[in-house]
Amino acid sequence: FPEMLSNPRLVPVERTLNVVMNQNVSLSCHSDAGSPPVRYTLFKRNQKVSTLNRPDLTPGLFNFTINSASDVGEYKCKAENNISSGGKYSNSLNFTLIEPISKPVLSSPTSQAKKGQNVTLSCLSENGSLPITYVFFKGRQNISPPVKMHKREAAVIFLFINSSSDFGTYKCRAENSFRNNTKYSNGFNFTLTEERSHSQPLIISLGLIVLLFIIGFVLAIPFFIIPSYKASE
Repeated sequence: FPEMLSNPRLVPVERTLNVVMNQNVSLSCHSDAGSPPVRYTLFKRNQKVSTLNRPDLTPGLFNFTINSASDVGEYKCKAENNISSGGKYSNSLNFTLIEPISKPVLSSPTSQAKKGQNVTLSCLSENGSLPITYVFFKGRQNISPPVKMHKREAAVIFLFINSSSDFGTYKCRAENSFRNNTKYSNGFNFTLTEERSHSQPLIISLGLIVLLFIIGFVLAIPFFIIPSYKASE
């Protein structure tokens, strides 16, 4: 006896929904039970994309290319046979477009520091699919656990400048789910700020006082010499 079709299952043949631009993808639409022949129709955002006819219960394979961001919308398929009324619809699938990350930029609010000072380092990739994971380094040694950012914001770490060895070259690394796309930042170095001696301001102040005294003395000379000269005449 003719049998109605079961609800079809729509699955990615590559077993992942993460895609890159210009990638070829395949979707399989399959009803496990029902009387053949079967007609499979693929929809993208409720718009018909393609139709396939199968004489038996083998899956319908839909092949297409991700050409733009609009190609990662919602997909569904419909299965119909000679006795189905309106057909049966599958689950929905949504592709995620993966974009490679750009080279991260490592920066700090200040490029000068002194011993005993707290400083910050920020690492940011302007482009690339989220989330992005950042790791900070000094030389070749990592100085932070992985920092995963789910927003387009910089990863920030706080450092304490304790010795001269803390003035080495810093870098950061960024990566996301795009395969083989790890990027390293520019190098960043803090410049040691020399601390002024506590006696230096005192010396400067004394020098100014002496200079003002000399200027005052020179300006006062005419007031003493001229009256004395007139008194002697």
